This record gives sequence, C-alpha cells and structure tokens, in this order.
Amino acid sequence: MDLKGRDFLKLLDFTPEEINYLLDLAAQLKDKKKKGIPVDTLKGKNVVLIFEKTSTRTRCAFEVAAHDLGMGTTYLDPAGSQIGKKESIADTARVLSGMFDGIEYRGFGQDIVEELARYSSVPVWNGLTNEFHPTQMLADLLTIREQFGYLKGIRLTYMGDARYNMGNSLMVACAKMGMHFTACTTEKYFPDRALVEQCREIAAQTGGSIVLTPDIREGTGNVDVVYTDVWVSMGEPDEVWAERIRELSPYQVTEEVMRNAGEKAIFMHCLPAFHDLKTKIGAQMGERFGIREMEVTDRVFESAQSRVFEEAENRMHTIKAVMAATL
Repeated sequence: MDLKGRDFLKLLDFTPEEINYLLDLAAQLKDKKKKGIPVDTLKGKNVVLIFEKTSTRTRCAFEVAAHDLGMGTTYLDPAGSQIGKKESIADTARVLSGMFDGIEYRGFGQDIVEELARYSSVPVWNGLTNEFHPTQMLADLLTIREQFGYLKGIRLTYMGDARYNMGNSLMVACAKMGMHFTACTTEKYFPDRALVEQCREIAAQTGGSIVLTPDIREGTGNVDVVYTDVWVSMGEPDEVWAERIRELSPYQVTEEVMRNAGEKAIFMHCLPAFHDLKTKIGAQMGERFGIREMEVTDRVFESAQSRVFEEAENRMHTIKAVMAATL
C-alpha cells in the first residue's frame, strides 16, 4: 500500500484497509525496536514539530520516532513560531516545505492543520487539534489489538466529556474499524450530532455501531474497553472546573464500573490523568473541592486492567509508522 506524500489529519480521511496497514507497520517497527534492529531508512530527512499546545508524549514520540528513522527534528514551541501571528498559516506552510520533509502540528482548530496541509508540498501530520487526535487513535487501536488480537466487534465505552478531540476521534476510529462505540455521559456532553450521524453511516458499512447513553450500567455493561480523559481540556478557563466536577463526577471510572464491564475489560486513558493529588492541578482541585481523584480512581489507574502505559509507549511506534509510510 502506497501512502507516500499523504497528509495524516484525521482518520475520516483513511479507509479501514489503510488504517490496518499503518497498524501492521507499527507492529513491525515495534518488534524491530524491541530486537534492536535499526530502521534508519530516512537518513538525511528532517521534520519540524510545531507545538502551540505543549505535550510530553506527543513531543517525545515524534522526536524518538524521527531519530530512530534517521531523521533530524526541529521543535517549535508556542514562543518559537510566528504561525498565525506575524506570518500567515499559508506562508508558514510554504516556508517550512522548502526546508523540511514533513511538518507536525499540535494546537488549536482543525482548520489550522488543514490549511497547513493545503499549502504544504510535504506531508503534514496532526499531533492534536481541538476536534481530532488521530495519532492517539492509532496508538489506542494498536493497544487494543495487542490485548484482544482483533478490532472488529470490540465494544469500547468512553466516559466523560465526549464533545472534543478524544470523544470525536474514538467514535470515528470505532466506526472505521467495525467496533461498537458508546459515549456514556450526560446529553450535554454528547459528541457533535452531525459527526455522530456521519459515523453511524460509516459503521453501517463496517459492522460497527454508535450509542449515546447517560446510563452508566447500560453503557459500561459487558464491554471490552473503558476509556476516559481529563474533564477540562487544554486552553479552557479554570472557571469550568467546578461545573465539570459537579456534572461529570457520576461518570468517574471506578472499580464498580470496571466490575460492570467484566474481568476481561481493560482501562485506557490518553494521559495525563488526575488519579491522585501528585500533580499541581490535582492538588489545587483537591484543596478546592475536597476530592482526591477525578476522571478515574487511583485503584483503577494502577490496576491489572489498566493499559495506560502500554498505550503511551505505542504513541511512538504508531507515529513512527505514520512518518515512515508517508515519507
């Protein structure tokens, strides 16, 4: 399968066969990494990483993956880029295309990364936008496939705020791969209605399904994967914490939720997670609201059912596959 020159902006742009190809390639690259077999087939190439939103996993995954492939990287943090400020997105794309072989963007609106791709003559990769997080989806799908041996028919429930990149992207990924997606939350936090309908149309072709429910026992009963994310996304004001904690606390992933899901179920989280008071924000919210955990309890996070760190490692292997395939 030839994906050379393709942008990687959202999974909606890719067929199930193309997604499976990237997962297969990631698995092969992971196996070679574990065995110490070099894969530096892209020596002499260079990529630029634009981070308008900072990240531990995404930055490290791109930098290590690029290094393993033999490439050089240039990291531009929020203060190091003039994109959209002193230089238009279109001009930035054309300038960087003349210096680099690939461009990664992590930041705000999906329209920004789409415009970068429109004016770039080299592949553009979405490291996260407000609407979609496709590199995380490949890592999640690889982790699930490693656990169960297959994807089609897997039942995944997402709990919490399903309106943004993670809820959207998991719904798309499940629809594409013939999986059964459930958003388990209050109606206020359901994904965008138009995207739900689009995903239902895709799922009708792949054998998957899309369910939205506020019922926790129904939504998490006998599922394979229980997934959650932080209740307040990057860039949102602090004022929303009180509202989210009040409205989403019933959808915290607890031991009871995991028992309802069943012994075979695994817990997943894209990280960072507020499962204790060992972070600055966690400590602040604990003091302010008298809570010790938020979207997931520490017992679940640290349990034998948790796959969060395998999932985090797979960010690097799947990002490596995307760069290798498109370059």
